[in-house]
Amino acid sequence: MSASNRASLITKLFTALKKHYTPTPQQPPRPLLEHMLYASLLQDAPAELADEGMAKCEQDFFDWNEVRVTTISELSQVLSRLPDPVKAATRVKSNLQSVFEEFYTFDIDHLKKDNLGKAVAKFEKMPGVTPFVLSYTVQHGLGGHSIPVDYSAMVILMVTEIASQPEAAGGKVPGLERAIPKSKGIEFSDLLHQAGVALSNSTKDKKARALVDEVAKGSSQRLDEWLSGKKAAKKRVAKRKAAQAQAAKEEAELAAEEEKAAKSKKTSKSTKKSASKTEAAAAQPAKDAKSTAKAKAKSVKPPKKADEAESEAAKKKPTTKKATAAKKETPTKKAPTPKKASAASKPTSTSQPTAKKKKTVKKSAKPLASEPKATSKKSNSRKLTKRKPR
Repeated sequence: MSASNRASLITKLFTALKKHYTPTPQQPPRPLLEHMLYASLLQDAPAELADEGMAKCEQDFFDWNEVRVTTISELSQVLSRLPDPVKAATRVKSNLQSVFEEFYTFDIDHLKKDNLGKAVAKFEKMPGVTPFVLSYTVQHGLGGHSIPVDYSAMVILMVTEIASQPEAAGGKVPGLERAIPKSKGIEFSDLLHQAGVALSNSTKDKKARALVDEVAKGSSQRLDEWLSGKKAAKKRVAKRKAAQAQAAKEEAELAAEEEKAAKSKKTSKSTKKSASKTEAAAAQPAKDAKSTAKAKAKSVKPPKKADEAESEAAKKKPTTKKATAAKKETPTKKAPTPKKASAASKPTSTSQPTAKKKKTVKKSAKPLASEPKATSKKSNSRKLTKRKPR
């Protein structure tokens, strides 16, 4: 869509909002932190319920730090009159936590004196700050020109074809601040928020349907188509989730069956092992008895036969008496030992002495007639050397 057509549709929407809705009373001056918290409660909720929730938080809790440390369930009970108390409580807690982690205090009014761009950059870094909360804080707390648009207001802009679906998903409508001047920004955002909340509470709200048809013809029909498509999408999502849950359940059942089978296999193996052990233990005494019987049989020698005993006795006894007598009568003579040879040293006229070797005489002893073999001959020889006289 061109910028001129978008601007003309925005002006038509502003005039229709003035015709069907009246602006709410102006908000009292608040600290910058309370503007953030009020925007967290005001998102997709009527202004009356947001005021009530803000008052309850201030009454039931000692300070904002106590709200920060409380549980979401307890805080949602305090904000139970809001359309979605859990989401509102989550936004409040996350914004308080983000501010505390960024500044370590809840007094952030010093950001009003800083440059607007720096303050916006700090708020954008905080994870709990939504586009609606940021725009509301900039518009009411920092004095900037930014029009807050929540989900319910974005539905009206999308149905009237001011914003496309990708732009609506991003949460920003290009050209909105240019078409609406800064002096009219608070009024326009207030009226648009009222129409969006009324349409989100009841899709058959006559005032809201007349408003969108007045801006662009066929807007109510597009709204019905979008709602039917949304319902179909929800059904598709529900079916997909149910299918995923069923698949997960089947997988869990298969895993449980596999575990049971594995356990049964383990138990069968253990029973087999125990049975084999018991069988081995039962067979062990029989094996021991057999081994002891074999050992006893080996230790007991069989009796010898009569013939073998007689032959051994005959071997042990002498054959004749003559042999024994001859052994006694034959004396044994020792072989004479050779005598040591003596050598005399003779001095020589020369200075160098010469050593002479003498041959040793070998004497052999004749063997006796009674001995069958001759004894071994022994020889002994010595080398004699001349020594110098002392």
